[in-house]
Amino acid sequence: MHRILINKELCTGCKNCVLSCMLKHSDSDDIYTLNLENIDNDGRGHIELDKDNKPVPIICRHCDEPECVLTCMSGAMVKDKESEIVSYNEKKCGSCYMCVMSCPYGVLKVDDRTKQVVLKCDLCKDEEYPKCVANCPSGALELQKGDAIC
Repeated sequence: MHRILINKELCTGCKNCVLSCMLKHSDSDDIYTLNLENIDNDGRGHIELDKDNKPVPIICRHCDEPECVLTCMSGAMVKDKESEIVSYNEKKCGSCYMCVMSCPYGVLKVDDRTKQVVLKCDLCKDEEYPKCVANCPSGALELQKGDAIC
């Protein structure tokens, strides 16, 4: 099992994690050619400010018993038994957004433009390290391998 651990005390709010994710999910190699109008290029995580106005990275935790999977009526949200990665299949999605509403961490988001696609972290499953972790200059994000508590 792999999870991204977040140390919010180290986060500076630079948004390198978000930009790295955007570039990973686009067909662009650099920020200058990144098409921000393409919904597929949106970041799967985001930065929010807490009650003290400090930045906090919001990234999918791939829970042991993910509420998004349990509440998904169409089968669009599934947890792979082998990798334990929770993934989203856009073609099966019925746009009920139960997954978004049930996530206890507020991670999942609906694409602001079409209101039809749920954006969710896939841990950059074809990479050794998720791009957000690899490009976090402050060390606020760390990839944990092995068992963890959600």
